[in-house]
Amino acid sequence: MQNPLFPDDPPGDVTTAPGTGKSAPCAKTQAASVQPEPPHPADIERAASLPPLARLGTSSWNSPGWKGLVWGGEYSESQLAKSGLQAYAQHPLFRTVSLDRAFYRPLTVSQYAAYAAQVGDDFRFVVKAPAQVTDATVRGKHGQAVIANPDFLSAELAVQTFAKPALQGLQNKLGVLIFQISPLPAALYRRIPELLQQMARMLQALPSLTEQAPDAVVAVEVRDPIWLDPEFAPAFAQLLRDAGATYCLGLHAKMPPIEGQLPLLRALWPGPLVCRWNLNRLHGAYGYEEAARLYLPYDKLVNIDLDTRATLAKVINATTNAGHHAYVTVNNKAEGCAPLSVAGLAGEVCGQRAKSA
Repeated sequence: MQNPLFPDDPPGDVTTAPGTGKSAPCAKTQAASVQPEPPHPADIERAASLPPLARLGTSSWNSPGWKGLVWGGEYSESQLAKSGLQAYAQHPLFRTVSLDRAFYRPLTVSQYAAYAAQVGDDFRFVVKAPAQVTDATVRGKHGQAVIANPDFLSAELAVQTFAKPALQGLQNKLGVLIFQISPLPAALYRRIPELLQQMARMLQALPSLTEQAPDAVVAVEVRDPIWLDPEFAPAFAQLLRDAGATYCLGLHAKMPPIEGQLPLLRALWPGPLVCRWNLNRLHGAYGYEEAARLYLPYDKLVNIDLDTRATLAKVINATTNAGHHAYVTVNNKAEGCAPLSVAGLAGEVCGQRAKSA
């Protein structure tokens, strides 16, 4: 969770490093800045071989265990959360990141703009909509459901507290507006058709992204397999198509494996890819905390998932070969270390391209 680690004030001033196209802190903050690890030659080579429309990254930038992979020194979680983005964006394979902080509390235009100022022009953000809009229940501090959420799938709040501030603050550096629909109370399973109608109204109300953020995509991720049930999947795909949105492949044990989610993506073809690789399936639907304990400090690969890498690489290549953007972010809980997972996935993408050349 990023939220507790971030201050309300924007990070320090930044400028662009001469001749690099990458942003760097102003002189007055240079001494306190997080320094990047010099890039590994293999990562530079992979980055040069990736399709330009493929953007890979991680789901945060606050892991001290990435020393020697992303960071050029030892830094605390709070230091990285506050000041690590500029160094993160120097990594040759990282052209996107998931800004999950927005899920816990809506961000302001100035907060988004402060993030945008720390990265180069080619960087894009994947931004999660607030839980106030995407969770059917209001939850307590330990995640327990408390009461029904009256703002669930609110079109007005989706526009005013999420889409407009993100678009105005990030502008052309906006990559994805993602609505992650949290697990539903079982009672709402009977109301899926009604929820689909509410979702359609919400997505249709979003402002056009084309003028300010021509690369941007709207995507919906779900955490209940029922959305993919043959009874509801056609209507789900149709509402996404009508809204100019896409389905986010959510690689999480609460959902079917990637092959089980591809039919919905095929129903939207041709179109962009958005994927969030969150949790290795071997930990089960409620194994996030178990994975966190097992994988800390996230400095090495523990459970490599070659099958997911291979299938995901095929989808990335097919999408970019068709001229569409592919945004993929990876969590530490996918294999143990997100930067190494990104490097492995990039290698698989490049390897498949070389074989097909």
